[in-house]
Amino acid sequence: MLDFAGKKILVTGASRGIGRAVATAFAAMGGKVAINFRNNKKSASETLNVLDGGGHVLVQADVSVPDGARSAVEESVSKLNGLDIVVNNAGIYEVHPLDSVGFDEWCSFWQKTINVNLMGPANICYFAARHMMESGGGRIVNISSRGAFRGEPDAPAYGASKAGVNALSQSLAVALAPHNIFVGVVAPGFVETDMVTDMLAGPAGDAIRAQSPVGRVARPDEVANAVLFLASAGAEFTTGTIIDVNGASYLRS
Repeated sequence: MLDFAGKKILVTGASRGIGRAVATAFAAMGGKVAINFRNNKKSASETLNVLDGGGHVLVQADVSVPDGARSAVEESVSKLNGLDIVVNNAGIYEVHPLDSVGFDEWCSFWQKTINVNLMGPANICYFAARHMMESGGGRIVNISSRGAFRGEPDAPAYGASKAGVNALSQSLAVALAPHNIFVGVVAPGFVETDMVTDMLAGPAGDAIRAQSPVGRVARPDEVANAVLFLASAGAEFTTGTIIDVNGASYLRS
């Protein structure tokens, strides 16, 4: 059984969905979790209230801007008295097909998506890794997407940003291994969260579920299980690994 007793963990975008599932799973195994959120304090507090154990904290910060990433890490270190594990989960998905948006909109979608999905994790990794270098090591797990491999025709900035997360993670896995810092990636497909509830309940729902031979989409806890494995003691030699959690809906060679 995995054991995170005494480990101090920052989960970005932890107020709902995958982030909440990850925070819940770490707490159930003894971890102390910093729940990062940008604006939705109500949902973040709901996450806090369902976590097992004590010592968990809320950390409000917009990780898409450099000062927000810095404050998220520094506040987590201060409130938890250290930081052993970081999970970069905060992300956005916005539709912006090339043939139906103006150029100004196109630029806006790209800038916002890259800032949240790529620069946010990059900056969190920077500040977290600097702390971990001084403290003797740690784990970083970044949440990517199936879309980084198969493409996202209606949200190309999303696909590109998640491909960037993969490259960032593998570059850091090489750079940080000598410092006892290990970096992994979890790349889900569709996940049953409130962000896609309406889509799954609508006309496209059956087709989405049929993408997987399992006949459904992933549950948030299944993504969390992969995160916990990569963050666990004994998984050091998986550094640089990207774990697909998409129910064989997309197979890459």
